Amino acid sequence: MNPVSLLESFFTRKAEFDIFPATADDFHDMSILHGERFYRGWDENELHALLNQPTAFAFTARPNNGVTGLGGFVLAREAAGEAEILTIAVSKQYPRQGLGWRLMLAALREVRGRRADTMFLEVDQGNTSAQGLYRKLGFKVAAERKGYFELGDGQKSTALVMRLDLR
Repeated sequence: MNPVSLLESFFTRKAEFDIFPATADDFHDMSILHGERFYRGWDENELHALLNQPTAFAFTARPNNGVTGLGGFVLAREAAGEAEILTIAVSKQYPRQGLGWRLMLAALREVRGRRADTMFLEVDQGNTSAQGLYRKLGFKVAAERKGYFELGDGQKSTALVMRLDLR
């Protein structure tokens, strides 16, 4: 590490995060982050409608040491023994700090508590870092959905449907 970077590291407060169940107070920040990370972000009303369903739940990653902002969130649902990750987003400000891992663990803990047998998610085939995270958690590709994700430039990409057996 060069001397300037070393000195900056002494004077820069790094964010440390706690994971909390999401509340209505989080919807605004969640919608902003979702819009930053996805071509078609979900607004507060959409998040509210999803989380008002009794089968849905979400967790947020919030800094615990005076740093402001939302580090990330995961939104999922479980019904009749099947769970799915509806969306997960981690701020570009906090790459590779384990927030996606911690949020996924919170969601997995919740669905196991609800006695789900399987969990599904869809991930863009080009998002290799997310695929790596999901594979480390035990997810396996179960199917593909061609043209599922809009990329914003008129192009569409394939979604990989991934599955994790929980029992």
